[in-house]
Amino acid sequence: MDDCSSVVQAEYIAIKALENGVTIIGLTRGKDTRFHHTEKLDKGEVMVAQFTENTSAIKVRGKAEIYTRHGIINTMSE
Repeated sequence: MDDCSSVVQAEYIAIKALENGVTIIGLTRGKDTRFHHTEKLDKGEVMVAQFTENTSAIKVRGKAEIYTRHGIINTMSE
């Protein structure tokens, strides 16, 4: 069995694309914030993302719903 002591216990969010071409960008932690991962979603696709030791922020471009423990956020892209 895997050693779970190194598992990051961080918050998850879910992002549901409401149009084709929604871009999700993961940003790094530290002195120099950088892009470290991007994904494109088409309408109806859902991505579950986690804040980790490396990911401090997630940027969403396009029309989407973002589900967090605090509620649902709708982007206002037109």
